[in-house]
Amino acid sequence: MLTFENTWPYEKMMDDIYLQECPFCQKTNVLTSFSEDSLELAKEGIKQLLIMPCCHGKLTILRADDDYFWTDEKLRESR
Repeated sequence: MLTFENTWPYEKMMDDIYLQECPFCQKTNVLTSFSEDSLELAKEGIKQLLIMPCCHGKLTILRADDDYFWTDEKLRESR
């Protein structure tokens, strides 16, 4: 079962997908190379790989919704 600790928010502007902050190096406003097609596949539950352009960290995205990537690793601390 996936938990909220395994999520990371993203934003879509026009055809570009941004992360407000990289979960690995904490760089802000990261423009990814994640395509619209990859996002749609992730929304269908097809696993996708996102390599961060800032630090080359790798996110394995198990699924996506309209606000979050759901990954196979813990990206944030529980509160």
